[in-house]
Amino acid sequence: MNRVLAAWGVHAFTALGLVSAAGIAALVVEGGDAAFTHAFELMIAATAIDALDGPLARWARVQEVLPGFDGRRLDDLIDFLNYTCLPLLLIWRAGLLSGAQSWWLLAPLLASAYGFSQADAKTEDGYFLGFPSYWNVVAFYLYFLKLDTRWSVAILVTLALLTFVPLRYFYPHSARGWKIESPVYWRAIWGGMLVLILMLPSTTRGPWLLASLPFPLGYLVFSWWLNRPRTA
Repeated sequence: MNRVLAAWGVHAFTALGLVSAAGIAALVVEGGDAAFTHAFELMIAATAIDALDGPLARWARVQEVLPGFDGRRLDDLIDFLNYTCLPLLLIWRAGLLSGAQSWWLLAPLLASAYGFSQADAKTEDGYFLGFPSYWNVVAFYLYFLKLDTRWSVAILVTLALLTFVPLRYFYPHSARGWKIESPVYWRAIWGGMLVLILMLPSTTRGPWLLASLPFPLGYLVFSWWLNRPRTA
């Protein structure tokens, strides 16, 4: 009985990501800088839940205890909302693209649907295959950097196309052959910087925003480096 309760408790914890999604949707519909800032706060909370529910599920052996309930399917549904649909909705609602350019948001939306539907979205050795749907991160930087819309479109379309390119991207939770502790520390530092950016007034965010950029850019460069041809 205790194991069953623990397994359902893990699924309930995963479902908190859906509660976060509901809050994000309400805030995006409300609109305005304060609402968008709170929406990003909930996106960070949802990401933290997503990072923790996997280890908890393995600890509680949910697949063994509750074989009739697919926690991974629940997780995928929530991730598609929090990593793709709602961040792209925020980009549209915040007017980061002009009316005529808003149609380009269909590119990451459809690319992400393709990525989530791939049977080999994660490789056997624990990497993402193709650009992972980190559109919440993209939305965060597009919103606060206030780039020219042409740059925003270029970034969205390029990353959408990279979803179809079979390059491996580092997945800190399961990539084999790497110490997991180090990426966890780096992500904690980066996450702390993002929280700080959200807490600061708009007039003082600039330096911290630029200081946080090496983390996502470094992730991309490191992932591409992993795909380099290796000599025997």
